[in-house]
Amino acid sequence: MVNLQLHWPEAAVTAAALGVLAVGLRASRLPRATGAAVVSQEAALVFALYSLWQFAGSFAMLSPAGAVGRARWIWQFERAAGMPSEAAVQQPLLSHPLIIKTLNLYYAGLHFPVLIGCLIWLFLARRDRYASFRTTLAVFTACCLVIQLIPVAPPRLLPLAAMVDTAARYGQSVYSAGGGFDADQLSAMPSVHVGWAILVAIAVIAAARSRWRWLALLYPAMTTLTVVVTANHFWLDGIVAALLLGAVIAVQRGARRLAAGRVPRLAAAGRVPREAAGRVPRVAANPFDGPSSGTQPAQWPVVRVGDSRTERDRSDIPDLLLRRNAAVRAGEEAADVGGVG
Repeated sequence: MVNLQLHWPEAAVTAAALGVLAVGLRASRLPRATGAAVVSQEAALVFALYSLWQFAGSFAMLSPAGAVGRARWIWQFERAAGMPSEAAVQQPLLSHPLIIKTLNLYYAGLHFPVLIGCLIWLFLARRDRYASFRTTLAVFTACCLVIQLIPVAPPRLLPLAAMVDTAARYGQSVYSAGGGFDADQLSAMPSVHVGWAILVAIAVIAAARSRWRWLALLYPAMTTLTVVVTANHFWLDGIVAALLLGAVIAVQRGARRLAAGRVPRLAAAGRVPREAAGRVPRVAANPFDGPSSGTQPAQWPVVRVGDSRTERDRSDIPDLLLRRNAAVRAGEEAADVGGVG
């Protein structure tokens, strides 16, 4: 089987090459090279993050000897909580080799290309949401790496779970197909695959405008089914990933609210014109939120650079541009008041 897993040396070399390309494009100072430099830089960051995830899987704070014991605890907790057995979900599908082989391929090679595709789409079509999405991705992945320093075995390595290693059965295992450092088999908790899939679905639903965007929910659902049927994760691995992602987004929301609240405080201290502070639109609580709720200015600040778009279309103008124009407009009004006086 062709190994679809991208190993950390390959990802690191790709990241380094893209980084050098970005530096070269910026140094050329060519007008058309600026956009290409930004694309190369962002791609280098993503590949570097992926390389770090793969490389960090070979390390652990605790001895791997306890990995099976921690997996046993997860299995017992799920049974005590009344959760369905992973083996019960896998068993009916084992008699269908085509389905199992497809799910093995899905697990081995789909999560990273889909994530990259989502990043490219946001970068090209919804640049105002890209940076925040990338930050959420980086923080979430980093948190997963910290937790994965404590080794936990997947269900396929726990005899008590009575599950079949489907990838090994059909020679599709990403852990034995290539040499070097693979993502460690004992990094099952939490499931990065499930977390990334949920993040992609959130981004598509929040950024897309089509009524079909809700179909993106099928992606994390299918990913969860895949990691369970292939015996790579327990249900709890995916649940913890979802809770961790929710915590990261909540922290981002709180940080953005604190940042937005600084403008009125600075205005009260006389460091920002009160007129400008009153016209600054509220910053979205989170990059994946819909339209901001709460008190809004009566009208958007005027955009004078040949802007003939309607008020509705102006909702796509980045917050930074809106802030700048609010400050400019406030300054002009202050000048008019001074002239009248």
